[in-house]
Parts: sequence; structure tokens; C-alpha cells
Amino acid sequence: MKKFFVLYKAPIEEFTAAMKKMTPEDQQKSKAEWQEWMTKHKADTVDMGAPVGKTKAVTRTGTSDIKNDIGGYSIVQAESHDAATKIFTDSPHLKRMNGSIEVMEIMEM
Repeated sequence: MKKFFVLYKAPIEEFTAAMKKMTPEDQQKSKAEWQEWMTKHKADTVDMGAPVGKTKAVTRTGTSDIKNDIGGYSIVQAESHDAATKIFTDSPHLKRMNGSIEVMEIMEM
């Protein structure tokens, strides 16, 4: 079984707008959708991951604050790259955000 690193992406404005317009009821519905989706894919999941915050870049010359469109991550397992991507076709992330999900194979060293 191969492992895959997954990035949930959307412009920061999408995440901010989604959070601002969500009522407490919407938040509960979203949480329930995610819990249902995670339960459905529990066997595929190595690490469900979490949302991520602000980003700093580290270079030879120091560190700096940067922006990107990464909102969270997960690690899943599947027989192939195509099988791994199919796990996310019904992801709640795609229902609520104008974003994407990137799936990258974690290579053996």
C-alpha cells in the first residue's frame, strides 16, 4: 500500500468568506459532513491531518512571512495514485470551497 500526502487548497479569501458567512447551524452541518466523510474513508486514512495556519518561508538568508492557498492536509493510503485521488471526489472541501485538493505520492527513501 502506498502513502499519499494531501493538500486542501483554496484562496485565503475563500476560507475567510466561508467562515464569515457560516451560521452556527452551518458550522454544525459542515462538521457533521466532515465526520461522515472521515468515517466513510477511515480505512484509507493514515493521518486525517488538520487545518493549517500562517506560513513562514525559511531560506539561507532568513525567514519571512508568505501567503499560499493551503488550508489543511491529510495522509492517506491506496494501491495507486489514481485510487488515492478517487478518495477525495466526494470531499466536503469541494462542496464548500472554490478550491482544489492535491494528492502527492510519498516516495520511499
